[in-house]
Amino acid sequence: MKKIRVAIVGYGNIGKYALEALEAAPDMEVAGVVRRNGDADKPAELASYPVVKHVSELNDVDVAILATPTRSVEQYALECLALGINTVDSFDIHSKIVDLRRSLDAAAKEHGKVAIISAGWDPGSDSIVRSLMQSLAPKGISYTNFGPGMSMGHTVAVKAIDGVKNALSMTIPVGTGIHRRMVYIELKEGYNFDTVAAAIKADAYFVNDETHVIKVDSVDELKDMGHGVNLTRKGVSGVTQNQLFEFNMRINNPALTSQVLVNVARATMRQQPGAYTMIEIPVIDMLYGDREELIAHLV
Repeated sequence: MKKIRVAIVGYGNIGKYALEALEAAPDMEVAGVVRRNGDADKPAELASYPVVKHVSELNDVDVAILATPTRSVEQYALECLALGINTVDSFDIHSKIVDLRRSLDAAAKEHGKVAIISAGWDPGSDSIVRSLMQSLAPKGISYTNFGPGMSMGHTVAVKAIDGVKNALSMTIPVGTGIHRRMVYIELKEGYNFDTVAAAIKADAYFVNDETHVIKVDSVDELKDMGHGVNLTRKGVSGVTQNQLFEFNMRINNPALTSQVLVNVARATMRQQPGAYTMIEIPVIDMLYGDREELIAHLV
């Protein structure tokens, strides 16, 4: 069996956990890792892998896992697709997912490749659960309640704000899909806290939520990568009222995101050219194993 060769683009929290998930996948192998500094100060766990500054320096890459900040996903995806490499990402700005899909769909079809976007746990695996719930009760209301826990996307967004030395963004569920953002920052010397806090609250990640910014001496003393979600839907099946569904999950945030990315990297090899979200691809395409054996075991 020819293994799927996967490159990891970016080596922060997601990239490190993606490496572990790839090493555990029997049908995959690591083609290499792309880091801003290349192989300078190469971590010990990457000793046996090529580490480069650009994905074009790697050989025979089937899929690139884009473990990059959300706002740079499109750029990296377009570069990889043009090189004939499938891409997967965890783009998490919900309001811009359709635009990203349109952009990458055109590029993927032009180059005969596949892009699977917004493939984390939300958006991602939670999107599949929400879709299933809505199919079971077509009329009704769904609520997604995150946390309490660390939001990686929001934390990365805060770190990009001028004047922020280090940051942690915690998501606190208020209920009925409403969330409070608790943002803890270390401030760079010479910056005004009120100015930095205002910039954080004006960012697209925070502008629609109640957001509190708190200055601390050490973010690392507060950090915990645990997170969770509660999904509920109350609605109508046919004409029958009062159908209630609930899904709960408590997770290590980057570990689960990375596992999902590895799963959909596998699925890229089974789709026609184009860009997809997770609700558009068969769940079985994300699984390793013989198709009939999976059906016999899971159906």
